[in-house]
Amino acid sequence: MFERMPTLAKPRLLRSFAMTWGSHSDRLSPQSPHRISRWRGEAGGLRRMMDTTGTDNPLSYSSFVTQSNAVLESLSARLSHAVEQHGVPGAQVAVLKDGRIWEAAAGKVSLATGVDTTVDSVFQIGSITKVWTATLVMQLADDGLIDLDDKLVTHLPGFALADAEAAASITIRQMLSHTAGFDGDIFTDTGRGEDAIEKYVSTLVNAAQVFTPGEMFSYNNTAFAVLAHLIEKLRGAPFAQVLVERIANPLGLEHVCPSADEAILRRAAVGHSPGSDGLVPTTIWALPRSNQGAGSMLSMTARDLVGFAQLHIAGGLAPDGTRVLSEKSVAAMQTPQVAVPPLRSMGDSWGLGWDLTHIGDTLVVHHTGGTIGQAAFLCVIPGQKLALAALTNGGGFFGIYQDIVVGLVKELAGVDLPPRYTPPPTPAPIDLAYISGTYSDASFDLTVREEDGTIWLDRVPKGIEAELGEQPSTAELVPLAADLLVGKEPAGGVYPVYAFVGDQASKATHIHYGRAVRRAD
Repeated sequence: MFERMPTLAKPRLLRSFAMTWGSHSDRLSPQSPHRISRWRGEAGGLRRMMDTTGTDNPLSYSSFVTQSNAVLESLSARLSHAVEQHGVPGAQVAVLKDGRIWEAAAGKVSLATGVDTTVDSVFQIGSITKVWTATLVMQLADDGLIDLDDKLVTHLPGFALADAEAAASITIRQMLSHTAGFDGDIFTDTGRGEDAIEKYVSTLVNAAQVFTPGEMFSYNNTAFAVLAHLIEKLRGAPFAQVLVERIANPLGLEHVCPSADEAILRRAAVGHSPGSDGLVPTTIWALPRSNQGAGSMLSMTARDLVGFAQLHIAGGLAPDGTRVLSEKSVAAMQTPQVAVPPLRSMGDSWGLGWDLTHIGDTLVVHHTGGTIGQAAFLCVIPGQKLALAALTNGGGFFGIYQDIVVGLVKELAGVDLPPRYTPPPTPAPIDLAYISGTYSDASFDLTVREEDGTIWLDRVPKGIEAELGEQPSTAELVPLAADLLVGKEPAGGVYPVYAFVGDQASKATHIHYGRAVRRAD
């Protein structure tokens, strides 16, 4: 379900993909300019928002409450229990169903300050930003400024990679669907100026090509940072400004903060990471501005996040009927573009921005995000007009995903999201010659080897990973299938999964864990 959330990075994006309560209030506030009436809760309480569709129909509201009362009215208590059980400092959840939103919050935005998490607190959404970036790119297509199958260099003639031929052939569609094939984890900090993204793109001249453009899926942060520059160039304004003016404002989203400058004016959550005596607040709040399009700093409330999801449920319409995105573009974003290896940390395919999972006849569109000590989850079932968002600031955030997101999807939609893999009691047969060897990218050398009947994965950091203090590690792998292995021990609360793809003289060409890493031997 996740693009990837391994061990916390130092100052960089998670390479994806991690208590007290106030009381429920019965005070009804006036409607906002966006025709949203709210039951406002106290700190950490439940707030019921109704009618983002613009129709204040008490009968339809009563009908929905009758059907979902037992689940949604227990949201606060449920989240409070999950936060305590999984050692999460603070969390926020919002559920959108048929145009109405329920939300709850629990815990603290920072263990250092002890400030309560409320439904108005803002959390970073990390890589979920990519769906916002993709939406902005699709708006460019709607306005006739691009075609998705245009070569990127048609609009960004300065775009260059180590492989000049590949750089000249990469299309915008390949960038959106993570099939461009170049190094996807470049996080160069080019400063805080408005030219940070443009400067970043100019640093990619030595970025290596991992596979031929369009050949396969490999999650690519770098591509979305470049797409942010495409948006800036064709809109003639900074990426953050375009995002607010063309998405947040038309949708009436009130707490969207594109940078720390805006977040500091809100009750902002701080990430937490493990320390010698438990979780401690991180010393860096946001990642470089250069990676804004990939998800380095955008923050908001869970309510705002499901409000954004409503756009993709409503066929591109804002709550007041304004056309923000064409119905054709909404459908295209939810249409499979490329198959994803069966890792279960992601869906079965990728659309344009969205991670996609097909469960029978039900389409689930989703994305996750991680930054420094914060993790976010967004799950949408367009056919049932349902969206769920959960935002966390450290600790056992996968427990929040499992208990809240997976649980609510089951209870509200009758859909069982695929469980993550665990080590099988009996290992599957495997062709050691096919999988063994060394695989290498800019960040790690990965060696798969067999010793006394046991399969091991040696992981040696290099480049920026080594500079940031990442240490070599060795992990035992257990075969799930001939080309699919799972770690024997969990990492960050989940068992890592590795697929082996391609065929080079009866040897896998790549090891794949959301990223494709090319064989080096």
